[in-house]
Amino acid sequence: MRIRIVDAFTDRPFSGNPAGVLLLDAFPDDDWLQRVATEVNLSETAFAHPLPPGGEADWALRWFTPLTEVDMCGHATLATAHVLAGTGRVSGTVRFAARCGVLTATAGEDGTLTLDFPTSSLTPAPAPDGLAEALGARVLSTHDTAEHVGYLLVELADERTVRELAPDPSAIRKLPVRGIVVTAPAEDPGRGYDFVSRGFFPAVGIDEDPVTGSAHTALAPFWSARTGRTELTGLQGGARTGIVRTALRGERTLLTGSAVTVIEGDLLG
Repeated sequence: MRIRIVDAFTDRPFSGNPAGVLLLDAFPDDDWLQRVATEVNLSETAFAHPLPPGGEADWALRWFTPLTEVDMCGHATLATAHVLAGTGRVSGTVRFAARCGVLTATAGEDGTLTLDFPTSSLTPAPAPDGLAEALGARVLSTHDTAEHVGYLLVELADERTVRELAPDPSAIRKLPVRGIVVTAPAEDPGRGYDFVSRGFFPAVGIDEDPVTGSAHTALAPFWSARTGRTELTGLQGGARTGIVRTALRGERTLLTGSAVTVIEGDLLG
């Protein structure tokens, strides 16, 4: 069977967030899916298979980190939609049945893809003991996110602090959170983005996720409330970066980005 590595939320290879993508006839047992994801060893590997016509979705979709299955993943959904469009399996809008509900991806005339995801709720929360020490930075505010997202959103002082952050993964792993997304306003919005972020999820086998699509369902309402704008652009990443355009639509958030296939081959296992 064919396996592809796709860089998501970027228009050039070797940037953005890489995801494995396998299109199947049906889902094999969970152990096999997890072993493949562990072998691929990217932040997520997506597995999809077509569904019978006439239902609420066209494809079933699941995502696995090297350690576990997750409820929601933006960049691997974008990667899967990119592969489906590139192989001629779908055109226009594709609907995915996932653990977090039905998600859609729509191809634009400019080659981008727009995901339609549920907007995350944001609840102010006290910072866990040891958070600032684990990050190595002063924390301005912290918010819990919705169930399917499950990250702690952490506001830091400025873009430079986010970019230069060198957190301790072992210390983050000990915190009572699934993962941490840090964010700050862009130093110069004239550079084409409104806010910056980085994501750290060592508890699920990802020390740093280059571009976390699902996190932007929380980042969009967070920064919309501060800017008064419903359409924003986020830059995420440390060594690798990617761009996510967000559009807040009440209970739904649209995430727009590009994707590039960088590796394609046969899975023999």
